[in-house]
Amino acid sequence: MAEPNQDLDIELIKKRTISGIVTFTLRSFFIQAFTFLSTFILTILLDPSVFGVFFLVSALINLFVYFSDIGLAAALIQDRKEPKRVDFVTTFTIQQIIVLFLVALGILLSGKIAAFYKLDTAGLLLLRVLIFSLLLSSLKTIPSIILERNLNFAKLVIPQLAENIIFYGLAVILAFLNFGLYSFTWAVLTRGIVGLVIIYILSPWRPALSINKDSAKRLMTFGIPFQLNSILALIKDDLLIVFIGKILPYNQVGYIGWAQKFAFVPLRFFMDNVIKVTFPAYSRLQQHKEELVKGVEKSLFFVTFLVYPCAFGLLAVAQNFVHIIPKYGKWEPALPLLYFFAINAIFASVNTTLTNTLFALGKSKIVLNLMIVWTALTWVLTYLLVKQIGFIGVGVASALVAMSTSVVVFYVKKHIPISVGRNIFGPFVMSLLMFAVVKGLGQILPLNVFGLLMMIIFGVLTYFILSTKMLKNNIFEEVKIVLKAIRT
Repeated sequence: MAEPNQDLDIELIKKRTISGIVTFTLRSFFIQAFTFLSTFILTILLDPSVFGVFFLVSALINLFVYFSDIGLAAALIQDRKEPKRVDFVTTFTIQQIIVLFLVALGILLSGKIAAFYKLDTAGLLLLRVLIFSLLLSSLKTIPSIILERNLNFAKLVIPQLAENIIFYGLAVILAFLNFGLYSFTWAVLTRGIVGLVIIYILSPWRPALSINKDSAKRLMTFGIPFQLNSILALIKDDLLIVFIGKILPYNQVGYIGWAQKFAFVPLRFFMDNVIKVTFPAYSRLQQHKEELVKGVEKSLFFVTFLVYPCAFGLLAVAQNFVHIIPKYGKWEPALPLLYFFAINAIFASVNTTLTNTLFALGKSKIVLNLMIVWTALTWVLTYLLVKQIGFIGVGVASALVAMSTSVVVFYVKKHIPISVGRNIFGPFVMSLLMFAVVKGLGQILPLNVFGLLMMIIFGVLTYFILSTKMLKNNIFEEVKIVLKAIRT
C-alpha cells in the first residue's frame, strides 16, 4: 500500500513544484517590475548619499536578521517527516526569545551606532524602525512555513506582492514630496504591519509559547549548520557593506548599492522564485534521486534561459541608458561596478541553484565549509582591491569570488549525476550572440530614447529567433509544461 502512495506523492510534488514556479514567476514578475520601476524613480528623486545611507542601514539590520534565527524554520521545511504542532510551537518560542533580545539590544545601541556612522536624526529613526520591523517579520515565520511545507505558493506570494506595493509605492510618493530618508522609514513600518496581517489571514495559526527539548534538539541538527551558512553569507555580503560604509563616502556606497541592485535584477526576477519553490520540493524528493536530477536540471535550464539574456542585455544597454535618461548622469561612475556585479549574477544563477540542492539533500555542512572559504576570499580581495583601485574594487572582488563558487558543481555531482554544461551552454551562447548584436546596434543607432528602445527590441527578437533555432525541442517542451500549469 505504501509504494503507490509514494508515487502519487511524487506526482503531486512535481505538479505543485511546476505550478509553484510558474505562479511565483508570473506574479513575482509584476512585483519585480514594480520594484525595478520604483527603484529607478527613487534613484532619480534621491541623491546617491541618501541611497547610500539606506543601503548601509539595511545592511546593518541584516546583521540582526541572520542572528534572529538558528535555522529551525529551514529545518521544518527540509524535514522528511510531517512536523507536529509541538515542533511549530518550539520554533516559534525560540525565535521570539531571540528576536525580542535582539530588538531590545538594537534599540539600546542604536544611538551609539548612529553616532559611529555619523547618521543624522532621520538615519537614527530609520535604524530604529528597521530594528522594530524584525519583530513583525519573526511573527510571520510559522504561517509562511506551513504554506511552504504544503507547496502552496499561490498564497505565499500574496503577502510579498502586498508588501512590495506598499513599500515602494509609499517610498516613491514620500520621496516626491521631499521626505528624503524619512520616505524609507514610513515605508518600512507600513510594509511590516500589512505583511503580518495578510499572512495570518491566508495561513491561520494559533501562536503559543512552549519549548520541547527533543523537538528543539532534532531540528537544530540541520538548523544550526544551515544558519551558520546564512551568517557567513551575512559576513560575506552585508557586514562587508557595513565595513565599507565606514571607509568610503556615502555617495560611493550609494554607487555600490545602485550597481548591485540593478545587476541582480535578473536574479530577483527569476532565480529567487525558483529557489523559493525548489528547496521544499527537492527536500521532498531527496529519496527519489532520478526525479531529483530531472528537477535540478530543469531548474538550471529555466534559470539560465531567463537570467543570462537579461544580464547580457543589461551589460549591452547600460551606458546608453545612463546617458539618455534625464538626471541619471550622476550614476555614471557606478557603471564599471554594474559590469562586475553582472558577472557575479551570471555565475550565481547556476551556483546558487546547486547550493540550494545541497541544502535540500541535507548537506548543509558541505556548504558551510565552502562558505567559510568564500567569505574569507571576499573580505581579503575586497580590502586589497579597494586599497588599490578604490570603490570599483568591491565589484572586481565580487566577480572573482562568484567565479570561484563554481566548485559547488563538483560537490553536487558526488551525490546526484546531473549535467550542468548541457543545460546552460545553449542559453549562454545565445545570450553572448545577442549581446554582440545589441552592442553593435548601439554604435549605429542615435543616442536617444528611440535608439535605446530599438536596441532592446532587437535584442529580444534576436534571442527569440536563436531560441527557436538552437533549442527548439527544449523550448516547446517547457512551454507545454508552463501552459499546462497555468491552465491548472
